[in-house]
Amino acid sequence: MPVGILRVCLVVITAIVNHPLLFPKENGTVPENTEEIIQKMKEREETLRLERLRLEQEIAEQEATQKALEKSAEVVEETKEEKVRWDMWTALSMIIFLLIEVWRQDFQEGNWQDTGGEEDDMAVLGKAFKGLAFPDKAILASFYEKRILGTTGDMARMREMVEGFADDLLEALRSVCNRDADMEVEDCMGVGSMYENWRVRKPFVCDLIVPFAPPEPYCFQSHIWCSGDSFPPDEQGYGTIKVCRAGEDVTGCICDKTKLGEDMLCLLHSQANTTRPSSEMEDLLCFKNTQYLDADQVMKWFQIAVTKAWNRISHKYEFDLSFSLLDSPGALKIKFRSGKSIAFNLTPVVQYENSDVYFISHFPRSSLAADLPSSTHWFLTFAVYERRFIQLVSKTLPASACHVSCLQILSFLHGKQCSLTGPSGLTNYHLKTVMLHLLQARPSQDWAPEKLEARLQDMLKFLEKCLHEKKLYHFFIGNGNVPAELGFPIIFQRAEPLNLFRPFVLRRDIYRKTVDTFHEMLRNTSALINEYTVHIPLAQTNGIRKESL
Repeated sequence: MPVGILRVCLVVITAIVNHPLLFPKENGTVPENTEEIIQKMKEREETLRLERLRLEQEIAEQEATQKALEKSAEVVEETKEEKVRWDMWTALSMIIFLLIEVWRQDFQEGNWQDTGGEEDDMAVLGKAFKGLAFPDKAILASFYEKRILGTTGDMARMREMVEGFADDLLEALRSVCNRDADMEVEDCMGVGSMYENWRVRKPFVCDLIVPFAPPEPYCFQSHIWCSGDSFPPDEQGYGTIKVCRAGEDVTGCICDKTKLGEDMLCLLHSQANTTRPSSEMEDLLCFKNTQYLDADQVMKWFQIAVTKAWNRISHKYEFDLSFSLLDSPGALKIKFRSGKSIAFNLTPVVQYENSDVYFISHFPRSSLAADLPSSTHWFLTFAVYERRFIQLVSKTLPASACHVSCLQILSFLHGKQCSLTGPSGLTNYHLKTVMLHLLQARPSQDWAPEKLEARLQDMLKFLEKCLHEKKLYHFFIGNGNVPAELGFPIIFQRAEPLNLFRPFVLRRDIYRKTVDTFHEMLRNTSALINEYTVHIPLAQTNGIRKESL
């Protein structure tokens, strides 16, 4: 067996060694197509190399595309997340904007001065009010009877005397004026605290306004801040008065602005109907070289006319008349021979169109009031409508309602505090505005006389809230809920609300002084009231408290 295998191996080895291709003989012949085969193999090799390069390039491109797709997918995902976040903030901003717009619309529709509710009033108050011992009903009633009613009983007689004398003085004024050149003076009207029956502090001063109009053929053309044109913030609440011929276009004719030529004539304005020279316009109390009524010129004319009128009728009276204040041109004082005196204000005004809103030449100034933009800007007063509103609402209130009592007590407390610590930015007009807002906001039964204590606290809380926010809106301007019975002009109801506390934003020193004075008044309320209150036995006070409970 091994021998057989060995033989086979020898045969195979011999065959291999003798194979002609492995060891060709020198005389052996090479096939004729060897070079062609080699050339084809090289071409094949080159083809394979190119194919390999192409495949490698495709693989690289695929990998690059895959990476680009993955990166793009990441960017898209991040963009989606950012878009979701952005959409969320956009939606939130839109919701906030809509809420603000709804809130603003509520303000313009009449809820623009938030009066709050009884349940959350204490949350509005600052630290100065918390923990204070506020006078109870019995002490307040005794204080009101002794200090308020005891000193205001003679106001009616004083009003009657002043009105009668003012009518006589104005009649004499008409007689000394030139009817063809001077202003035409109408009858006077009483306004303010003396005629609304809430004046408490002496000296009692009657405020009378005197409407006047220009002589024929002239008329007044008024222009107010809320008539459509833009006015600076410091001119809101003011207006201007232009003196024009009756029927004259306020904007003026084109002949005043264009040279028509020597051979052309304006058919509307002939030489006999030309505008008065500047000197004659000044005779109409206009500002120099303008057609706008000048408040300073009006007051100078009025003072001279009143002086002439008094000289004509002074022999009829056993007292003297003089101008009492230099900074208030309409302030007059009657001096009796006994030494007593009566003060009153007689102020010329211009009627706004056919309403009872008036342009007033000079308004009582306070430390909070800003200076007038110019003497051609007239302040608008709504005093006649304020008096009518109080009279109208009083008819719906219970008998002996406490609204006037609250205002009188608050006015007394503020006046007393200012006499101790100096004047502040608050005025009696601000206090009356607070009462007007609460009169409109609260139902009639809340003003019953036994609720004096609660309503007085409401006024103090509301006033502190307004001071904190530096916002106290004018009662009529921007108030869409004014009763229709008053016939109040719609243009003022549609105007933007006028913030009476806007100067506090600009005058921080006065604001700080006002807030300090108010808080000091709150702390001194009990002491100021007890000082003028008749002693009440403790048992009687407790009995009244039990009845109220």
